[in-house]
Amino acid sequence: MLLPENTSWVILAGGQGKRMGEKDKGLILLNDRPLIAHVFERLSAQTSDIRISANQNVAFYSQFAPVIQDHLQGFLGPMGGIHAALCELNKDWVGFVPCDCPALTENLVERFCCAVTEESEILVAHDGLSAQPVFSLYHKKVLGRLVTFLSDGERKMKRFYQECNTQFVDFSDEPYCFINLNTPKELKDFSDNTSQQRLSADVQRK
Repeated sequence: MLLPENTSWVILAGGQGKRMGEKDKGLILLNDRPLIAHVFERLSAQTSDIRISANQNVAFYSQFAPVIQDHLQGFLGPMGGIHAALCELNKDWVGFVPCDCPALTENLVERFCCAVTEESEILVAHDGLSAQPVFSLYHKKVLGRLVTFLSDGERKMKRFYQECNTQFVDFSDEPYCFINLNTPKELKDFSDNTSQQRLSADVQRK
């Protein structure tokens, strides 16, 4: 089994946030805290080796973890952040999660590590219905193929996964952990639901 301490993890916060009014999603407040704080809190309980992939508001993100900026020109989506992280980090295995998923499960790192085999090149979370391509763990051996992939103008993660030995990690028992907040309505709905859950918990304790 791959040990968690032999992995590095990166929170991808380099998106354009078009459906959020082109705001930097990691900085958007959820229950009075930026989204990045929620994700970092959950991930840091599982590993101490964390970076943040971001191309703006670097000083802010640096309060949480060292920041990796894209190496390649132009907006490449999450693949740009993945490329930069694989170039910069020393460990063979590098994992990725998005900055807009505040319900990150508490054993994500462990479950990914347990799923690694000798043949693994990329592992991707699966919620029982569909793959969750950003929640992933890459071996650095795929970096050369990724460079070629991006040089050819390709950007889609699922397309790259077809070129590698990609295995899926079963999270069908916790599909809720992949909820991502892309719009102001989704943010409000999630905030309202979590507030109701906290209220119910308080009532039960009393």
